[in-house]
Amino acid sequence: MIALSKETEALARRLAAAQSLPVDDAVRRALENWARVAGVSAESCRRDQSPAAIAARKASVDRIVAEIAAMPILDPRDPREIMDDLNSP
Repeated sequence: MIALSKETEALARRLAAAQSLPVDDAVRRALENWARVAGVSAESCRRDQSPAAIAARKASVDRIVAEIAAMPILDPRDPREIMDDLNSP
Protein backbone atom coordinates (compact mmCIF):
# COMPACT_ATOMS: atom_id res chain seq x y z
CA MET A 1 0.00 0.00 0.00
CA ILE A 2 1.23 3.47 -0.82
CA ALA A 3 0.68 6.18 1.76
CA LEU A 4 -0.50 9.38 0.12
CA SER A 5 -0.68 12.87 1.55
CA LYS A 6 -4.14 14.22 2.29
CA GLU A 7 -3.74 16.70 -0.57
CA THR A 8 -2.87 13.96 -3.07
CA GLU A 9 -5.75 11.79 -1.92
CA ALA A 10 -8.15 14.73 -2.20
CA LEU A 11 -6.91 15.46 -5.73
CA ALA A 12 -7.41 11.81 -6.68
CA ARG A 13 -10.96 11.90 -5.33
CA ARG A 14 -11.75 15.14 -7.23
CA LEU A 15 -10.33 13.65 -10.43
CA ALA A 16 -12.38 10.48 -9.96
CA ALA A 17 -15.55 12.44 -9.25
CA ALA A 18 -15.01 14.63 -12.33
CA GLN A 19 -14.73 11.51 -14.48
CA SER A 20 -17.47 9.57 -12.65
CA LEU A 21 -15.00 6.78 -11.95
CA PRO A 22 -13.87 4.90 -8.86
CA VAL A 23 -10.72 6.50 -7.42
CA ASP A 24 -8.60 3.46 -8.31
CA ASP A 25 -9.65 3.60 -11.97
CA ALA A 26 -9.08 7.35 -12.22
CA VAL A 27 -5.61 7.10 -10.67
CA ARG A 28 -4.69 4.13 -12.88
CA ARG A 29 -5.78 5.96 -16.04
CA ALA A 30 -3.87 9.09 -15.04
CA LEU A 31 -0.75 7.05 -14.33
CA GLU A 32 -1.09 5.14 -17.60
CA ASN A 33 -1.34 8.41 -19.52
CA TRP A 34 1.65 9.84 -17.69
CA ALA A 35 3.63 6.64 -18.29
CA ARG A 36 2.79 6.75 -22.00
CA VAL A 37 4.02 10.36 -22.23
CA ALA A 38 7.21 9.38 -20.36
CA GLY A 39 7.78 6.46 -22.71
CA VAL A 40 7.13 3.83 -20.07
CA SER A 41 4.63 1.34 -21.38
CA ALA A 42 2.57 -0.91 -19.16
CA GLU A 43 3.66 -3.73 -21.46
CA SER A 44 7.27 -3.37 -20.34
CA CYS A 45 6.21 -4.33 -16.81
CA ARG A 46 4.53 -7.55 -17.88
CA ARG A 47 6.26 -10.90 -17.73
CA ASP A 48 7.46 -12.42 -21.00
CA GLN A 49 5.00 -15.19 -21.88
CA SER A 50 6.94 -16.64 -24.80
CA PRO A 51 7.52 -20.41 -24.68
CA ALA A 52 11.28 -19.84 -24.34
CA ALA A 53 10.83 -17.48 -21.38
CA ILE A 54 8.41 -19.85 -19.68
CA ALA A 55 10.82 -22.76 -20.19
CA ALA A 56 13.68 -20.69 -18.76
CA ARG A 57 11.65 -19.78 -15.65
CA LYS A 58 10.60 -23.41 -15.19
CA ALA A 59 14.22 -24.56 -15.50
CA SER A 60 15.25 -21.97 -12.91
CA VAL A 61 12.57 -23.15 -10.49
CA ASP A 62 13.52 -26.78 -11.11
CA ARG A 63 17.17 -25.96 -10.26
CA ILE A 64 16.12 -24.28 -7.02
CA VAL A 65 13.86 -27.19 -6.07
CA ALA A 66 16.64 -29.70 -6.77
CA GLU A 67 19.04 -27.63 -4.68
CA ILE A 68 16.61 -27.55 -1.77
CA ALA A 69 15.85 -31.27 -2.10
CA ALA A 70 19.58 -32.03 -1.91
CA MET A 71 19.94 -30.25 1.42
CA PRO A 72 20.42 -32.44 4.45
CA ILE A 73 17.52 -33.12 6.76
CA LEU A 74 18.59 -31.64 10.08
CA ASP A 75 15.65 -32.88 12.12
CA PRO A 76 14.52 -36.44 11.42
CA ARG A 77 11.18 -36.00 13.22
CA ASP A 78 7.87 -36.01 11.43
CA PRO A 79 6.95 -32.45 10.28
CA ARG A 80 3.74 -32.58 12.36
CA GLU A 81 5.77 -33.35 15.49
CA ILE A 82 8.07 -30.41 14.77
CA MET A 83 5.09 -28.10 14.28
CA ASP A 84 3.52 -29.32 17.51
CA ASP A 85 6.75 -28.51 19.37
CA LEU A 86 6.86 -25.03 17.82
CA ASN A 87 3.25 -24.34 18.79
CA SER A 88 3.52 -25.61 22.36
CA PRO A 89 3.64 -22.99 25.16
